Amino acid sequence: MKYERTIGILVVCIMIAAAAAAAAGIFSHEGPGPIVYESIRGETVPIYGYGLYKHMSSDVAVQGIGQDYVTLFLAVPLLGAALLVARRGARTGSLRGQYLLAGVLGYFLVTYLFYLVMGMYNVCFLAYAFLLGSSFFALSLTLMGIDIQELPAVFRQRTPAKFCGGFLIFNSLAIGWLWLGVVLPPLLEGSVYPAALQHYTTLIVQGLDLGLMLPLSFVSGFLLIRRRPMGYLIAPAYLVFLSLLMTALIAKIIAMAMTGVSVVPVIFIIPTILFFTILCAVGMLRSVGIREVA
Repeated sequence: MKYERTIGILVVCIMIAAAAAAAAGIFSHEGPGPIVYESIRGETVPIYGYGLYKHMSSDVAVQGIGQDYVTLFLAVPLLGAALLVARRGARTGSLRGQYLLAGVLGYFLVTYLFYLVMGMYNVCFLAYAFLLGSSFFALSLTLMGIDIQELPAVFRQRTPAKFCGGFLIFNSLAIGWLWLGVVLPPLLEGSVYPAALQHYTTLIVQGLDLGLMLPLSFVSGFLLIRRRPMGYLIAPAYLVFLSLLMTALIAKIIAMAMTGVSVVPVIFIIPTILFFTILCAVGMLRSVGIREVA
């Protein structure tokens, strides 16, 4: 694997910083307790009042804690395991490991991008900034270590490219339609501001999804269906990333359910999407042939 030493150092630093930040979110409990806050738009917002996320709205704070559990107990160990697999360098092991490593790094990149720009300012601000930058560079170096032009020859002819590519396109369109259902009605009615905005400055999740993550899903799926080199580069890593992200989303849903919020029908929909995401990720990784790419 190219850039092995640099990637290794970055990954170790990411594991330490992410474990510390996630643990702070889970185990910190100080604070005045729940309060009600009136936003600049005149809306009443219940504030969580405890721990690292004490200034966040109650529903967003518990979701953050739920994701912190996934980060600490699943994503951090998986990142270390992915680095070891990527370093094996034995035919398919290295390439599969690079895809796995890229996907997990993508999870850290997106997670701490959201934490940095959406989370109310707290003592982990510099950790979030560090995790965003280190994840970006580690992911970039990992993908740069793969010879793009060789990829079509590495994947087997029976690679489920159409199925996996179609799923990525469906995912982008379905989630995009969901977010437009949040944004468009207030614009058409003239009220402008969605209820989900609460006391935040803008719709961070919806904005970054619509502007960045969903187009990437659509384009990588389209290129994979066409069996283009860039599709083979991005799609497997994106599917690994999406598997972790959907797992975190399930943790968020469970956390909300524990506070008494109704989570039907999403408690059935999201695990179904996760099942197909993992199915596609495994299918792509298993389709890597015996030719070494590094």
